[in-house]
Amino acid sequence: MKSTNRLLIIAALSVTCLITANIIAVKLISLGPIALPAAVIVFPLNYILGDIITEVYGYSWARRIIWLGFGCNLIFVFFSWISGLLPSASFWENQGAYDAILGYTPRLLLASFAGYLVGEFVNSLILARLKIATHGRWLWLRTISSTIIGEGLDTALFITIAFIATPAFTPLLILYHWVAKVLIEILATPLTYRAVAYLKYKDKVDTYDHKTDFNPFIL
Repeated sequence: MKSTNRLLIIAALSVTCLITANIIAVKLISLGPIALPAAVIVFPLNYILGDIITEVYGYSWARRIIWLGFGCNLIFVFFSWISGLLPSASFWENQGAYDAILGYTPRLLLASFAGYLVGEFVNSLILARLKIATHGRWLWLRTISSTIIGEGLDTALFITIAFIATPAFTPLLILYHWVAKVLIEILATPLTYRAVAYLKYKDKVDTYDHKTDFNPFIL
C-alpha cells in the first residue's frame, strides 16, 4: 500500500508526540500523593496513533513509523547534545537550565530508546495478531489489551533504567505511570473508533497482516 496524506499526517503527529514526551519526561509532576513523569500527558497519544496505524494500514507501516520516530528522536538528541557543548555567549546565563532539560545523560537515553522500541513493537504486534484472531472484531478489546502489555513493558523499562538507585525511584512509580497511560487509552477509545472508521473509509484500506513478516528489524 502506498502512503497517503492522512498517513503522513499521523506519522508526523506520532513523531512529534514522541519527541515532546522525551523533552518533558525530565519533570516529575505531583497528582496529589502520586508522582509521575510529565510525559504521561502526551506519550499515550503516541500509542493511540500507533494503534490507529496498525489497525488501518498494518504492521509493516507501523514498523516503518516506529523506526522513523526512533531516527528523528536520535537526530534531535544528537543536535541538542552538540548545542550544549558549544561555548555560550558571554551574556547568556542559562546554560544550567539548558543542561537540566536537554542535557540527556546516557542512562536517560538508554531508558527512553529501550522503552520506546520494545513497547511500541510489542503493542503493534499484539494488535495485528489479535485482529486476525478476532476477524477484525472488538477493536476496543484489541487496543486496550495491546496497550496494557506494550505500555507495561515500556513503563517498566523506562522507569527502572532512568530512575533506579535514585530518590525518585519506587515500584509504585511504574504502577502509577502504567495505570495512567492505560486509563488514557480507555478514555480515548471512542475517538480511536472514529479515527479508524474515518481513515478506512477515506483511504479505502483495512489491512490484515496474514502474510506479514513481524521481524521488527526489516525496514
